[in-house]
Amino acid sequence: MKNRSDRRPRVLYLAFYFPPSRASGVYRARATANHLVEKGWDVTVCAAPLDFLYDVIGSVDEELSKTVDPSIRVERPSLNHYTWQHDLREFSWLRRSFPLMAKRVYQFSQTKLFPERYSSWAWASVVRALKLHSKKRFDVVIATGNPFASFGAAWMFNKLTGVPYVMDYRDSWTLEIFHDEPAFPEGHIAWGWEKRMLANASASVFVNEALRGWHAERYPEVADRMMVVPNGWDPDVLLPAESGDAKEAGGEPAVSETGQDQPRPLKFAYLGTLTAKQPLDEMAEAFKIARRHPDLADAELQLHGHLGFFKNSPGALKARLGLNEDGDHLEGVEDNGLRYLGPVSKTEVGRVYEDADVLVFLAGGGRYVTSGKIFEYMASGHPIVSVHQPGIAAQDVLDGYPLWFNANSLDVDALAASMVAAGKAARDLTPDQRAVAQQHAQTYTREATLIPFEARLREIVGS
Repeated sequence: MKNRSDRRPRVLYLAFYFPPSRASGVYRARATANHLVEKGWDVTVCAAPLDFLYDVIGSVDEELSKTVDPSIRVERPSLNHYTWQHDLREFSWLRRSFPLMAKRVYQFSQTKLFPERYSSWAWASVVRALKLHSKKRFDVVIATGNPFASFGAAWMFNKLTGVPYVMDYRDSWTLEIFHDEPAFPEGHIAWGWEKRMLANASASVFVNEALRGWHAERYPEVADRMMVVPNGWDPDVLLPAESGDAKEAGGEPAVSETGQDQPRPLKFAYLGTLTAKQPLDEMAEAFKIARRHPDLADAELQLHGHLGFFKNSPGALKARLGLNEDGDHLEGVEDNGLRYLGPVSKTEVGRVYEDADVLVFLAGGGRYVTSGKIFEYMASGHPIVSVHQPGIAAQDVLDGYPLWFNANSLDVDALAASMVAAGKAARDLTPDQRAVAQQHAQTYTREATLIPFEARLREIVGS
């Protein structure tokens, strides 16, 4: 019989959003699981049930599943769809027969047990994990939130088995980062749960220093167990861009009707999920103003990605952006240059970046927001235009990137001026300048950001 030290360390990873989910946090989860396998870990993931991803929220990227290491075991515990069900035919027998009782049971679970609608998945994950643990012991648990019920599952599993756990805050639970204020009133059970879970965790992880600092101030007794593991970019899903072979921004010149060469119109690009919490109106208006400058004549801002996270999101967002159902500008209004080109698989994002001249970094929220997309943007080596509130945490990452154009304001005229400046930089960009910009991004490859985290996990297991 092998000793514990002779076998691969075994980790249970509670990651609700895991491929084929396309939620924003899935890329961190995918990269973490793959990295641990590469470093010699035996990885089991508890993820969302497929019927929820496909039938309830309709949010999937099947190509992304192909990038998950095949040795990773993925379990999909059940989830109560109570709050997502609106068709009587989908209701359970209890809910159809005794709707008031079903409602009270659900409300009790939310107000007295755990205040999140994903909690049924968390408890089902504990049951599934206990069965797996009885056959082959886990050495450590990683729980990533959101949903934050995963933290509760890790805490419960620890109470039942003694296996240590780590809490990975991809987002903040008790801090509303889009308004920089507490997400729950004082006395809410969420505060008690967070304090309890942090107190028993072997470590807690945050995506930037601002979030770590906020939690350390609120929970000073566990501040010494907090660490920052920033997001990063994934070389395996970005096209290689050797500086010597990289296209010069502006690409091949277009030929005018007179037969003389002239530069083709610039392509500005945004890649990511668009949501109502981002400054969409300011971006659209600023780009419309910028296109009046001769250097940006006929320039386009191509929007790649999903419109919202749910099935009913696209219509309202297209209207705000001045786009029709086909993703082109509305008839009868001034063309603002925006074009919606639809979703892009994670495996195709490299092509989008390589085809762009300038990237627009659009982000909502305040000083606690980093956004995982910014790391890919820097890795492309293109000029980047910021469209967000001043002082967000992403500026710490961008600081030192030589092709960053930041108006430090949401004033549309200031934003338009930074877009014009970025366009000029794109026209003049040399391969050497692009290589220098890409070098700044090397600090933020997934491997570079995850090495300290994997080392911390080994310390926990060893102790």
